[in-house]
Amino acid sequence: MELVVLNTSGKETGRKVTLDESVFGIEPNQHAVYLEVKQYLAAQRQGTHKAKERSEITASTKKLKKQKGSGSARYGDIKSPVFRGGGRVFGPKPRDYRFKLNKALKRLAKKSVLSQKMRDNSIKVLEDMSLNAPKTKDFITLLDALTLNGKKSLFILPEANKNVYLSSRNLPKTKVMNFNEVSSYDLVNAGEIVFFEGAVEKFQENLKK
Repeated sequence: MELVVLNTSGKETGRKVTLDESVFGIEPNQHAVYLEVKQYLAAQRQGTHKAKERSEITASTKKLKKQKGSGSARYGDIKSPVFRGGGRVFGPKPRDYRFKLNKALKRLAKKSVLSQKMRDNSIKVLEDMSLNAPKTKDFITLLDALTLNGKKSLFILPEANKNVYLSSRNLPKTKVMNFNEVSSYDLVNAGEIVFFEGAVEKFQENLKK
């Protein structure tokens, strides 16, 4: 399995990169993808929600009326959940929503997303590049050349590149990440995935560990 390497003008360079069938050509496992996306989103939750229960309400503990003889229901104190301002029954408490997945499943999820993107022709390989200074205008020119302007795209770097990252930071539909930072959520969320040439082999090796 091969992909042509494009230059910054969107033209073919004549070079090709070999993609590993075990990473880009497997039968997608949708459940593995679901679990890792769920794990990612769960980890984003703050979990700081809180409602006061009956024992936490500050109010009188006096019994509102006698137990028997009134002809109506029995009442306790004003902190009862049946009264306005009373405690909440089984209200939310602060909690940590994070949960663990094993590494093999997380690798399978990434391979599944990449294989599906490959089937959809949504993966490109771009020659390694560097910008002399962080300029959003230069990055927009690159997006235009790759026909990605206005589309959700993910650029995967072989190593940290501050100028490329800063040039794309103000573009709401474009994300630039290092190869070892990418999650299945990032891959699913991107309409088009662009690998820098040097990132392909590193990314594949990362998924074979």
